[in-house]
Amino acid sequence: MNRIQGWLTSMLLVGGLMLSGCSTLGSRAERDPYALPIEEITVPAPVNGAIYQAATAVPLFENVTARRVGDIVTIRLVENTSASKSSTTSTRKSTNVELPGPTIAGRPVTVNGIPILSGGIENDSSFEGEGSSELGNRMSGNVAAVITQRLANGSLVVRGEKWITINQGREFVRVSGIVRALDIDPDNTIPSSKVANAVISYAGRGPLNDANAPGWLARFFNSPKLPF
Repeated sequence: MNRIQGWLTSMLLVGGLMLSGCSTLGSRAERDPYALPIEEITVPAPVNGAIYQAATAVPLFENVTARRVGDIVTIRLVENTSASKSSTTSTRKSTNVELPGPTIAGRPVTVNGIPILSGGIENDSSFEGEGSSELGNRMSGNVAAVITQRLANGSLVVRGEKWITINQGREFVRVSGIVRALDIDPDNTIPSSKVANAVISYAGRGPLNDANAPGWLARFFNSPKLPF
């Protein structure tokens, strides 16, 4: 009876852990679209005068490009990088040592005319290695970003992301970095090559993305820490 109760208790614990894991995964999936939270920006109330009224004011000269916290700027993704590396190594080492036999009265000790207790050591080792690596990436598109901070020197901190849901898969592009207000074009766009400290992420969620990723057992056997 005690064994049955222990087995039932173990099953309940395992079931509880599985349910908690599923709920955690579900909550993470729900939070993914809001990984970059929209910060509430407090705008000071306008000060009205006897003649000037903020509600009816029409500025005669104003730059329409983004420059204030809360404004939106479009980042053009024009990433196109490539890198290559190759190396070749060849080494060889040869060793030859002779060990002559003992001599008596200047003559070697022999048996049936053959010197004894003599020998030699020869060693020959070589190594050849060759490797090459090539890396390239290309990304194009547009992502609208929000200005979240204005630095003391006038530079703007921007953050933005775009989520696209197609059938059962979701893909997102996430961009963050620092831009100069002078680099923003008149059409309120800026290329990603002019974004300092840029962090650009492109990934996906869903069954299609999971099908293209190896399982945990395959990743275990492909680990570089394994001795074989």
